[in-house]
Amino acid sequence: MDAGRVFVGTAGWSIPKTSADRVGGDGTHLQRYARVLNGAEINSSFYRPHAASTYARWAASTPADFRFAVKVPREITHTRRLVDVEAVLARFLDESAGLGVKRGPLLVQLPPSLAFDDQLVDGFFAMLRASHDGPVACEPRHVSWTSDAAVDRLVQYRIARVAADPPRMEDDRRPGGWSGLVYYRWHGSPRVYWSPYDQDQLTTLAAATKALADDVEAWCIFDNTASGAALANALDLTEALRPDTEQPSERRPR
Repeated sequence: MDAGRVFVGTAGWSIPKTSADRVGGDGTHLQRYARVLNGAEINSSFYRPHAASTYARWAASTPADFRFAVKVPREITHTRRLVDVEAVLARFLDESAGLGVKRGPLLVQLPPSLAFDDQLVDGFFAMLRASHDGPVACEPRHVSWTSDAAVDRLVQYRIARVAADPPRMEDDRRPGGWSGLVYYRWHGSPRVYWSPYDQDQLTTLAAATKALADDVEAWCIFDNTASGAALANALDLTEALRPDTEQPSERRPR
């Protein structure tokens, strides 16, 4: 855990033309991206596996203080729905370990139809924790996950519940579950994946993040990538999070 640190980034690290002038320098998109932001969410792991060497190459392309959140494969969450996933999970953990110390939270995004089932959830998270001690965030999309029983299980296994926008339920607006990790995941609103966030919304998010305790690791990820708004929003939030006395500076690659 990087206690007390705030990581801001986007789903992926593409650089749209509309923000290219804010991400200068030579190198790959990831190298350029990592000079101005300190975190990224790897979404492609949700759709297909990556070799450990690929993860290692990404890690080597970024500064020492950069971190990656990694989305758990849909084979685990959507296809098998957390059942009989030992082999798939072991492979994913082995591969993503190629990130080394730069592997940040694992993101467990669940389908809207997957209601909280105490026995199922207990079994899955117990299995996950038996082989992985790092930070984990869960983005459930069924209202049953806001129940006291669900919250108790999340706290038991040190799983943070994502604060998502737009919210599918009222409790989506606020971080939940285990309080040692906070993970904001903003998808774009009102048009999901497309709409940009305005300065007032980003200022509110910055204030909420600044108010966190010093021992809490926080992530703010923008997933409104379809319109290219995510990178601009992440850069603007980074500016809003800077202390008034700190001047903007380009982050140096390792």
